[in-house]
Amino acid sequence: MHVENLTLAYGADAPVVSGLTLEVPAGQLTAVVGPNGSGKSTLLRGMSRLVTPQSGQVLLDGKDIHKLPARELARQLGVLPQGPVTPEGITAAELVSRGRHPHRGLFARLTAEDDAAISEALAAVELTELRERPVDQLSGGQRQRVWIAMVLAQGTPHLLLDEPTTYLDLAHAVDVMNVVHAAAVSGRTVVAVLHDLTLAAQYADHLVVMGDGQIAAEGRPVDVLTEELLDEVFGLRATVVEVGGAPVVVPERRLAV
Repeated sequence: MHVENLTLAYGADAPVVSGLTLEVPAGQLTAVVGPNGSGKSTLLRGMSRLVTPQSGQVLLDGKDIHKLPARELARQLGVLPQGPVTPEGITAAELVSRGRHPHRGLFARLTAEDDAAISEALAAVELTELRERPVDQLSGGQRQRVWIAMVLAQGTPHLLLDEPTTYLDLAHAVDVMNVVHAAAVSGRTVVAVLHDLTLAAQYADHLVVMGDGQIAAEGRPVDVLTEELLDEVFGLRATVVEVGGAPVVVPERRLAV
């Protein structure tokens, strides 16, 4: 996936992302981080065709995503938006089955292949036993994993995930990131917008740091996430230590006098 000179804005407002170029490594997990308002989610919306560029393009296997038929794009690109709304009363299996829509006719029944994809996706997020449970009766972490299962069941080689760990406690966030990382290990190209710098650094193969609608730095987390960058981009005074080959951010504690 390649982003070329992309400029994104909402209506007549000033651009949120300006002239951004990014080569997404294939078959890896790319984490996009940055302070609030840096353009992370807007970039992902542009990469998923939810926002039309003012200029530039997003290429998927060399093809402009805005020129692809919707069904063809849905077979190539799975998207999890930020804060998806769950339809009332729907079960986990029913929600996951919606990921199979690009592979079926409008009124076609689920095939054996669809059933297998649904079961495999639920197993990947460890929710097989809850497949008939209404999603609104699940915990926050379980609901988020059901949504990820829906995207997995779509069977696309590319995944875009906008803040998949938002509002989750650490244990649930780790559960979700284990699933996301496994998708990349299986050969899928994954781009995830994340807020937690240490979590991003622990799981990402490629880290993209955004600031003011531009890429401030990118590369291996251990090379990118430095104390100087944290100060410059996030205005954060912190110590960066390496644990298990990945950087961990330890913010400076300021005690009241």
